[in-house]
Amino acid sequence: MSNAKIASIGQRIPELLPGFIVSAVVAAAATFLSEHYGAPVMLFALLLGMGLNFLTTESKCKAGIEFTAREVLRFGIALLGMRITLEQITALGWQPVALVVSLVVVTITVSIIAAKVLGFNKLFGMLTGGATAICGASAALALSAALPNHPQKEKATLFTVIGVSALSTLAMIVYPMIVKALHLPPQEAGVFLGATIHDVAQVVGAGYSMSPEIGDTATVVKLMRVAMLLPVIVCAAMITRMQGGGDSTGPRPPLLPWFAVGFVILACINSTGWVPHVVQSSINGLSSWCLVIAISALGMKTQLKELATVGIKPILLMIGESVFLILLVLTLMHWWF
Repeated sequence: MSNAKIASIGQRIPELLPGFIVSAVVAAAATFLSEHYGAPVMLFALLLGMGLNFLTTESKCKAGIEFTAREVLRFGIALLGMRITLEQITALGWQPVALVVSLVVVTITVSIIAAKVLGFNKLFGMLTGGATAICGASAALALSAALPNHPQKEKATLFTVIGVSALSTLAMIVYPMIVKALHLPPQEAGVFLGATIHDVAQVVGAGYSMSPEIGDTATVVKLMRVAMLLPVIVCAAMITRMQGGGDSTGPRPPLLPWFAVGFVILACINSTGWVPHVVQSSINGLSSWCLVIAISALGMKTQLKELATVGIKPILLMIGESVFLILLVLTLMHWWF
């Protein structure tokens, strides 16, 4: 995160504080309910947040909720690096790396073909396929900036962001049920969740709601997918040049999000074994609170009703991509694990 961005956040504190406080209160309530009723705190946070969805429309809380769901989440994910060591990544073996590369390439290719069959521009297939295969809304926005301009580009980007966010929220609830139904062992469960759920937030929510071990593995696999954004963006930029460029203006998103870089840095520091246990525990606790607060805000942002304003074919395309990704990951896991 740049110094200018930090300074900008400092100046906006009065504007952001109401939404952050509401998100923190919801997180505290979710934690209380989780401790007393035994259900996952992330699920309580999500459902309670969705119940307060009205706060994101014409409210003083809107800016703070948007900030919390985006920046506080990313900060919490970066801090998760203190839970991971390079030894854990090495212990996963070559299979998750091969699985991630395969699923990104195959899913985007199939999505482009499916989009053309349904009568859409092939770039729409790359947009939805990239969002499904890599990292949800973040990938959609990054790919949109790299793709050529098109009259329907903004609408396609908006639909993709809404669609992938809704599907990812649903996946956070449903995919752990699939894991339990298939009786997957912890490492395979983490690989499955990290390889199939769209957004980083929901991967973290689903993984750590099951167990710390599953959450750690899911997070590592998910950040492998985030790293795939770099080569996919390069391919999208090449397509832009081949089609004559385009007149995209304004700053483009970074090739790798800062929270992924922060995650890797903290994992490297943690791998040295020099971090005192009390410091590690404190950072892990702060990370957990950030994630619960961010999930609460994410629930408040969820606008499932907006999907009703688009045609059925784009919805079928994105649902089909998600189902295809599940089947592809399960098939590759059966071969390689």
